[in-house]
Amino acid sequence: MDPIWERYEALKDKIKEYDPGLDAKRLDDAFFYADNAHNGQLRKDGSPFITHPLAVAEIAADLELDEDSIIAALLHDTVEDTSATYDEVSKRFGKSVADLVDGVTKLTKVKYVSKEEEQMENLRKMLMAMAKDIRVILIKICDRLHNMRTMQYQSPKKQREKALETMEIYAPIAHRLGMQRVKWELEDTSLQYLDPVGYEEISKELAARAAAHEEFMATIQKKIEERLAEEGIKATVYGRIKHAYSIYRKMYGQNKTMDEIFDLYAFRVIVDDIPSCYNVLGCIHDMFKPVLGRFKDYIGTPKPNMYQSLHTTVIGQEGLPFEVQIRTWEMHHTAEYGIAAHWKYKQGMANKDLGSESTFEWVRKLLEAQQTTDAEEFLRSMKVDLFSDEVFVFTPNGDIINLPSGSTPIDFAYSIHSAVGNHMTGAKVNGRMVPFDTQLQNGQIVEVITSKTAKGPSRDWMKLCKSNEARNKIRQWFKKERREENIATGRAAFESELRHSGLSLSAITGEEILPHVLKKVRFGTLDELYAAIGYGGMTAQKAVVRIKDELARLDRVQAERAAAEKLAQDQQNETIMPNRGAAAKQTPAPVPDKTPRHSSNGIMVEGLDNCLVKFAKCCSPVPGDPVVGFITRGFGVSVHRADCPNCAPSKRRPEEAGRWVKVSWVDSGQTAYQTALDLSAKDRDGLTLDIAMALSSAKVKVNGLNVHAAPDGYALASILLEVRDQAELTSVINKLSQLQGVYQVKRTTG
Repeated sequence: MDPIWERYEALKDKIKEYDPGLDAKRLDDAFFYADNAHNGQLRKDGSPFITHPLAVAEIAADLELDEDSIIAALLHDTVEDTSATYDEVSKRFGKSVADLVDGVTKLTKVKYVSKEEEQMENLRKMLMAMAKDIRVILIKICDRLHNMRTMQYQSPKKQREKALETMEIYAPIAHRLGMQRVKWELEDTSLQYLDPVGYEEISKELAARAAAHEEFMATIQKKIEERLAEEGIKATVYGRIKHAYSIYRKMYGQNKTMDEIFDLYAFRVIVDDIPSCYNVLGCIHDMFKPVLGRFKDYIGTPKPNMYQSLHTTVIGQEGLPFEVQIRTWEMHHTAEYGIAAHWKYKQGMANKDLGSESTFEWVRKLLEAQQTTDAEEFLRSMKVDLFSDEVFVFTPNGDIINLPSGSTPIDFAYSIHSAVGNHMTGAKVNGRMVPFDTQLQNGQIVEVITSKTAKGPSRDWMKLCKSNEARNKIRQWFKKERREENIATGRAAFESELRHSGLSLSAITGEEILPHVLKKVRFGTLDELYAAIGYGGMTAQKAVVRIKDELARLDRVQAERAAAEKLAQDQQNETIMPNRGAAAKQTPAPVPDKTPRHSSNGIMVEGLDNCLVKFAKCCSPVPGDPVVGFITRGFGVSVHRADCPNCAPSKRRPEEAGRWVKVSWVDSGQTAYQTALDLSAKDRDGLTLDIAMALSSAKVKVNGLNVHAAPDGYALASILLEVRDQAELTSVINKLSQLQGVYQVKRTTG
């Protein structure tokens, strides 16, 4: 039997186990339709393309999704990658399936100006799809999970891009939906490509200790099982080691060894009802010494993603700490599959809370937040709202309010209502007055004191609050109530930043310059820009940086146009014959000059003289690099490194063969050439300072240094510097490579 057909038959059997009412013929039709639509298409590994939608459907079946979701998973790439249409899918399989396929397709179609904008728009589309039909995002997560499982067939650049996106968007959403098993696998597979060295270290360490781990877990499991049997409690007990990324975060984020990780081991005890959960907890605390402050009752106060369990950390006789999670079977199913476990459409199994205002309130809040903030700020705050630990506090009436860990009374006030936050004059925690910057703890009772005569929030509150919701509502108040004040405040900050950067307001307000500047900062008028700076929607520093970039671009365009006009004029003059008429017949045709001519920037171009030469920014060549030239249209000769991806033979068009020219280096007296480096390292305190010190000791001019943290424990640095030649650049790379935690320094290409 065909292996693909065998897989499909196994998929059908799996679905029938949890959905006996499955319409098998409808499922068969969907499989054959997808198989025919993708006929002839192959994946990167050479396998038939149908294996991908089949695998996505298998993951969806593992989550026990409904029949429409499984069919949509089989068809999810047909509308995007084949001749299939929405109307055709709707006619054959129903509007519900067509809407799901269309929803998944729309998540990947738009191109954006910056990576931040692309990620924000992708996330916004996911949130909107989620609010409309949660199954769209469930199918998309299944799709991403299979893509990450087969990422070894992609290029290193694509691997890194997809792994970062998975870690920053898909894993947090899976976490927020309570899909812990999926979240763990997304994180672990992403880590393999984001930090292969760190991942391999942890894997080897776990493999080396596997025997010891298994012996310890078997001993503890047996003790728990025997004690619960004595007490007459029916339970299933099993142990596990924390997954790789969880260990990675603790080792590299908190600078710990594996021996110092507090909860490397975790045991689960699954029982039939809630009273048994608390009985088991009593037995565990009687058998082992509990660690103070490490008990959490998520049964009494469930997490927003519906997770429920009792958590306690105890210390065994061997002196090793381990965590015990106690839950019912229903709680266990929710913990493994999250909201997917509740999405039942057949046989009246729909969950009455699913899709309610309270369940998806966090989706609405995030959608509101992205409307008034720029891409970078939204992504930063999104990670706080989606992927932070929660703190649970109570109102005086006993209602539970969940907030991001580290939240203050300001966050609490705005989580109740914007009017409460705007009129807040004080706060009490457990009956005592506290400052506004007090960090709230689990179980505290928080009371907000308000006054009708309150003047509104302070700008300092923006620095004190933790949640994106509070920050957004404070911005909204300033935007609405204090426009004139915002304009005045913003203008003062903006002009101050301009002066600090060596610019004047008049330099950007010229008739030809201002429209370009406003377009760059994405505002219609200067007053709108001032107001945004005033209420905190944009910083003056960010606005001036963008404006400086635009002014530099305009200068380059003007200079290149002038040079192009001169080049065109020179070439026209060279082709004019010196004599006319009969005299011209006696003059031999000029022979093209193939001797190298000296040009600018230390580059000789064969066959051309007095032409504009510029170094390609994609590879930034320096003296000593093998180079090649390309005659651009109207902008002179662009010089690339010979190994630049943009110069690869596969990228050269046959019709442009005559525009590739030989170029070579000469001593021009130019002292330095700009180039760029990408550095990857484990994140740690002092990393930026060490990089700066290494560059300083190399005695090179640094034009730019940008270090930012990737997912936990990882850091990336972009360095723009000037060097005399390749030898000096090699010396700089060697110095940086010797820094602690640095595992790759390479020149920027492509």
